[in-house]
This record gives sequence, C-alpha cells and structure tokens, in this order.
Amino acid sequence: MENEFYPLFYQFNFYLFGLIALVSAIVFVTRKSPVAAALWLVMVMFALAALYVMLGAEFVGMMQVLVYAGAIMVVFLFVVMLLNLGHPSELNDIRGKWGRIAAGLVGLALVAELLALGRSSVNTNLVLPAAPAGDVAQGTAGIIGPIAGPLFKEYLLAFELTSVLLLVAIIGAVVLAKKRSAVAVDTETRHAR
Repeated sequence: MENEFYPLFYQFNFYLFGLIALVSAIVFVTRKSPVAAALWLVMVMFALAALYVMLGAEFVGMMQVLVYAGAIMVVFLFVVMLLNLGHPSELNDIRGKWGRIAAGLVGLALVAELLALGRSSVNTNLVLPAAPAGDVAQGTAGIIGPIAGPLFKEYLLAFELTSVLLLVAIIGAVVLAKKRSAVAVDTETRHAR
C-alpha cells in the first residue's frame, strides 16, 4: 500500500479490521458454546465485509453481510436451536471488569475515529471520477445494474419464493424450539414432585 493512494487513516482502519477479523476467528474456534461461537463468526464476517469495502469492492462487502453474516449464520443458529446445543446463560463471554473495560476502550476508539473522520475534509484521491459521457447505461444503472436487472425482471418469482421459504423456516424453527422447551419444563416439574 502506497501512502499516495491510501492515507494513514485508511491504512489504520484496514489493519484494524484485519486484526478484528483474526482475533474474532481465534475466539470463534476457542468457544465452548456453539451459540457464542456463531456470534463470533458473525463478527468475522462483518470485519471481512469492512475489508472488502475498504478495498473498493462495495458489492462484495454488501453480499458478505447479507449472505454470510445474515442468511448462513441464521441457518447455523437454527441448527443450534434445534439441536439444543447451547444455553442462553453461556452467551456472556465478557466476564469480569477487564473485559468490559476493554470493550469500552474499543468503543471509545471507534467514536474518536468517527469524530476525526467527520471533522476532516474528503481527500480528492478517494473521490470516484464521473462516468464518461458516452456511458449512459453505467451512469444510470451503476455497477450493480447488470446484476439487479435480471434479478428483479427474470427471476423475481424465484427470488420472492426464496424469501417466503426462509420465513417459513424461521417460523418452523421457532415453533419447534418452543415445543422442545415446553416439554423440558414439563419433565423438570414432574421430576421435582
């Protein structure tokens, strides 16, 4: 990375998100609770999406959040819920005062970065050039137009059916999880008597 194209602020954020991704991945594989591990994997996905955005691949970063951090992680959590592999009390990974202090310091650092970014002027090297006058299609539809056009014209029914299928899966997983917890409560009350 050359300083001419990547100012210090962006270099710092690139390495920061890379470090967040690495640390979150290490914490992900060291968790005993599958629910906590899945939530750390979501953090890895968000950090990777931030890296994609910083590298200029905004569409890939958006798809990283929507597909991996959204849809696939929801499926993982459904499997955990259905197999009853985790307990809600195991979600608390930050125990003690040092974990909370570290989280507070990271939060303060991110707020300080946002304030510094808000006060600075936009570097002209980072502004996208205007589209050529002859390229009307790219100017009106953008970069995502060739992907979004067929999705909402030719494959709209399949796209909507997929969303309905995911909604039915969510409702089914919640109903099955509630039935299983109700049965567990009934058996516990019977054994207590």
